Amino acid sequence: MTTKRKARAWQRMLSGRRLDLLDPSPLDVEIEDIAHGLSRVARWNGQTSGTWSFSVAQHCLLVEDLVGRFKAGVPRPLRLAALLHDAPEYVIGDLITPFKAAVGFDYKDLEERLLRAIHLRFGLPATFPATAQQLIKRADRAAAYLEATQLAGFAEAEAGRFFGKPRALAPPRLKALPPGAAKAHYLRRFQALSHDVRP
Repeated sequence: MTTKRKARAWQRMLSGRRLDLLDPSPLDVEIEDIAHGLSRVARWNGQTSGTWSFSVAQHCLLVEDLVGRFKAGVPRPLRLAALLHDAPEYVIGDLITPFKAAVGFDYKDLEERLLRAIHLRFGLPATFPATAQQLIKRADRAAAYLEATQLAGFAEAEAGRFFGKPRALAPPRLKALPPGAAKAHYLRRFQALSHDVRP
């Protein structure tokens, strides 16, 4: 009689950590793993102009910057949450929005569990109030608009329909970085924001 092997639900990281995707522990989350993974995950499924893909690490840096532009005096923990808003993608990848909708709720639940573990690992609340989440979402949509029009071939009108056109924003010029540079930039910003936040 053969016994059925239980499916593996963890991923081994370069740090040596084994992160259980179904029941993630904050103790298995390392910022080096996050920065490394995000710097190698391409936004827009890699369908962007330039020598390099525009990485999720760069997207997160852009969102964090936009949060500060949209609201003066944002506390450091919220800016750190903005930097980490897509951190689960270091293990589950960046599914484009239409595909996330097709996959359904289970994917969203997995993503949210991972994000809660990441927040707890770095001394943040598991979740933030709705107003804080809305600010990050506003910055996320503005970042998507900028990426779409500057890198992904969208016309401004088309991008505006999908993401909304950011108002009163002097748009930063986007240029995709090599993975090593994106990782280093992400880690520097994390260190600057996590001072006095981490447990």
